[in-house]
Amino acid sequence: MTDLVKLLCELIALPSVNPAFVEPGSLVAGERLVAEFLVRTAANAGLDVQMSRVLPDRDNVIIRLTPRGRVRRRIVLAPHMDTVGASGSQLKPVLKGGRIHGRGACDTKGSVAAMLGALLDVAAGKNRPSQTEIIFTGLIDEENNQSGSRALAKAKFKADLAIVGEPTLCEVVSAHKGDLWLKLTTKGVAAHGATPSLGRNAILEMARVVQLLETEYAASLKTRTHPLLGIPTINVGSIKGGRQPNIVPDFCEISADRRTLPGETQATVRRELAALFKKHGLAVTVADTKGAPCLPMETNGKLPLVQLFLKAAQRKQPLGVHYFCDASIFSNAGTPSIVFGPGDIAQAHTADEWIAVSELERARVVLVKFLRSLP
Repeated sequence: MTDLVKLLCELIALPSVNPAFVEPGSLVAGERLVAEFLVRTAANAGLDVQMSRVLPDRDNVIIRLTPRGRVRRRIVLAPHMDTVGASGSQLKPVLKGGRIHGRGACDTKGSVAAMLGALLDVAAGKNRPSQTEIIFTGLIDEENNQSGSRALAKAKFKADLAIVGEPTLCEVVSAHKGDLWLKLTTKGVAAHGATPSLGRNAILEMARVVQLLETEYAASLKTRTHPLLGIPTINVGSIKGGRQPNIVPDFCEISADRRTLPGETQATVRRELAALFKKHGLAVTVADTKGAPCLPMETNGKLPLVQLFLKAAQRKQPLGVHYFCDASIFSNAGTPSIVFGPGDIAQAHTADEWIAVSELERARVVLVKFLRSLP
């Protein structure tokens, strides 16, 4: 049986900070060290291994356990290898009080360890599936633009079920919200601060926009609901405008996060915002800053494979979560997807990130039980 504690500690000690969060050339940037470690570990166990280039010096890792017979079903285990920013101390794993501390412990090197460990255990055992191919995909760039999963989707990579690794406390998640990042801009007319009546204040215009978003618009969102996801939300996260105190500002912009429900798209959101601003006589430009669609994900909880996984996890019903992850990319490309993994999302991205050893073991048990139940 794979030593999950040792495996996770080794993963934490290998920095894999998403390059979007560090200066160019940083020694802790990129997933290469983790990818190479996974390749060595899987190859030593006799599994088929492939590295697939996505971005310069950044590869997805694809590990296959192929059955001896005809492949009739394909299951994907899909955690991501990158983390958010990390300091030196966060790259030193610490085992204390039944918890493993360190950057990525739960988001999502814990899932990497549990999923790879489960695959290695199944590969080494007698009850290997005879008609099901199991594919472990260590993905790059989930924390920024999901380039890893998007590359697989673009390559027409499909399976009968994708199990995407995220810290769900070993709950089975079949739905998550989508995410829009919007830049809203208002224009004004510059004038001397001593004669503001000769200008038009773009910041004042934007203040009306923010007030409208946080009141009338937010209230309208509360009239929509989803049984697993609740309501959609809007959050104004940043604002900037003007140049100096003695100039009437001729521009102002805000960034806003809009979490979407299944059925909502960027187009529908932008149309409703345009109608809202027109109703109140506000001239606002709305632009997308994500650059790639981050759609909601919803998988039918009654699908046989989802039901089989629920049984392995000893859960009656799947849940929904508010955050966005790679499951959306697989799902919207045609692969039914669920989210599952050890650890608590409340620990993700924190200064003292940790995961309980019991969670790691529990995730392994569920995954092994599910994989061994497949034909």
